[in-house]
Amino acid sequence: MFERFTRPARDAVTAAQTHATDLGHDRIGDDHLLLAISSGADSPAARALTEAGVDTAGLRAEIERAHGRLGEEDAEALSSLGIDLDAVRSRVEAVFGDGALDAGKPRRRFGGHIPFTKDAKKVLELALREAIRLDDRTIGTEHILLGILRAGGEGHAALRALGVDAAALRRTLERGEAA
Repeated sequence: MFERFTRPARDAVTAAQTHATDLGHDRIGDDHLLLAISSGADSPAARALTEAGVDTAGLRAEIERAHGRLGEEDAEALSSLGIDLDAVRSRVEAVFGDGALDAGKPRRRFGGHIPFTKDAKKVLELALREAIRLDDRTIGTEHILLGILRAGGEGHAALRALGVDAAALRRTLERGEAA
């Protein structure tokens, strides 16, 4: 199937692994594919995301939040309840060792690659189906993004959290209107 992927689409799949690793995740999810498309080379999907108001930094922050990382606002909210995160970290590290709360390094498999989640695999399958439905011979980043929208997984949830109108984004991609 990957032989049908355009260069930007193959690059996005490869970059998704880098994003997952950088975020300390042990699997490549559909949200990592979305982040790779957003931060990747100029493509119809990247332009459509930009036009929909998605910026890479905001998307990354949303993915971190969704995976349970505390942001500055979360730390302030806990502080207002009398919870001192630095004190909690110090106590946990005193009992369990330095870095006990840090995200672990992803487990490497298959020659350094980390596996895809079930949702990410579904998105790649749906990308093929979207390309066939649109009568396209190759699978581009726009098809992967359509797959993300259709699958309704973590990538789609991140877009919703950022206020993206998924139906409007789908129409833009289907019509090839991204400038």
